[in-house]
Amino acid sequence: MTRSLFLRASIFAPTCFVLLLVVPAPAWSQSDTNQTEDVYTKPVDDSPMRVPSPVSGGSYDTGFTSEAEESNYLRGGLTITGAYSSNVSGGQTPVGDESYSLWPTITLDKKTTRLHYALTYSPGFTIYQHYSAFNQGNQNVVFDSQYRLSPHVTASLNESFQKTSNIFNQPNPLSVISVSGSAPPPGQAIFPPAGNQLTNATNAQITYQCDENSMIGVSGTYNTLHFSNSTEATGLYGSSSGAGSAFYSRHLRGKYYLGASYRYANISSYQSGAQSNNTNTHTQTQTIFMFFTIQLKPALSISFSGGPQHTISTQSPLPAVRSWSPLTMVSVGWQGSRTSLAASYSRIVSGAGGLNGAFRSNTANASARWQVSRTWSLGASASYSLYNTLTPLFVLASSGGHTVSGTVSVQHQLGEHLDAQAGYSWVQQNYSGSTASSTFPNTNRVFVSISYRFERPLK
Repeated sequence: MTRSLFLRASIFAPTCFVLLLVVPAPAWSQSDTNQTEDVYTKPVDDSPMRVPSPVSGGSYDTGFTSEAEESNYLRGGLTITGAYSSNVSGGQTPVGDESYSLWPTITLDKKTTRLHYALTYSPGFTIYQHYSAFNQGNQNVVFDSQYRLSPHVTASLNESFQKTSNIFNQPNPLSVISVSGSAPPPGQAIFPPAGNQLTNATNAQITYQCDENSMIGVSGTYNTLHFSNSTEATGLYGSSSGAGSAFYSRHLRGKYYLGASYRYANISSYQSGAQSNNTNTHTQTQTIFMFFTIQLKPALSISFSGGPQHTISTQSPLPAVRSWSPLTMVSVGWQGSRTSLAASYSRIVSGAGGLNGAFRSNTANASARWQVSRTWSLGASASYSLYNTLTPLFVLASSGGHTVSGTVSVQHQLGEHLDAQAGYSWVQQNYSGSTASSTFPNTNRVFVSISYRFERPLK
């Protein structure tokens, strides 16, 4: 995918969302005024039926219930991080170096009777002590929104964009690994220690609550991983994926959700700097799966999903590779006043960021936090991904391998607006027959950060 297409795709989803909000306006204006005022006096999140995790497209919240933030606030802050990485250069002989990062952050959280949105922007700049060639400016943008089109119809749009040279070089490295109960987009298999990369994820969804206990919905997702400097990403493949899905969900006995979903996905892998050549791989998947979610408490959710998945992979001029395989997903999320836990496992055919081809992936993610005392808390997140190729005869296709990554940290509240955090992150990756695996060996990173935060109510 060229850069211009990448930018147009990033703009397309928000534009469609705005049009979606504008089109129904005439119908509202023709409704009875008194009826409209009565219907929309409820807040946006007062819907009696939830969207189950397997079809929500979102991630589990790993914050404590005591940390729940109110809406209609302007929030900001500044994080200063010092870190040491055992591998900043790549290559057969890893070279370590210290780095220093500065992260200002601003968040606008606004809520009305129909609309709730939050926009977060966090630019940053990283300086390496000995290898100044790796100095880089970073960008992090996250937009989450939900709009009540009518008493029974809700639209949501979530988008994130990130530009970084190191996936763990963020204001909070613990948040790098997110846990979702939905079908995951192509994961990143190869983590370069210092290479410019752009990631973009968009998810749009519309749901209609048919009656008190049933709901239907449609959604679309778009995800990209692009290595912008081919000289820093030798042997790496970028990826893009688009998917559309529809689902039906039934609420049973107050705490059970049972439903079915159909999902179509189109996945491509392309060599950095050469988005159109005979080594690119294109994969289409079609999946029908059943899901079952148990909502034992407002803060505890357990989900199971499974069904057949059909795959067609092509690489010109070779013949297409077709296969059937089962999709399996299991996830759990728990959010308490002093403890939070989220974990998921998925077995699905997908792409693998950094590698070429189609893969049967087995992925497990977990994130947990524990507040030890009023001012001390511990956190950990980890991910394991195993990739087995479905296209071994394709040109320059990887045979597969595995990646293990994670972060452990301790956080201490120094004051009402000041926090300190220290932690350790690691990446271990092993891919046989892959140039990228030997070019970007394992990485260990130790970091210490101090954060200042503030908030102001919006009028």
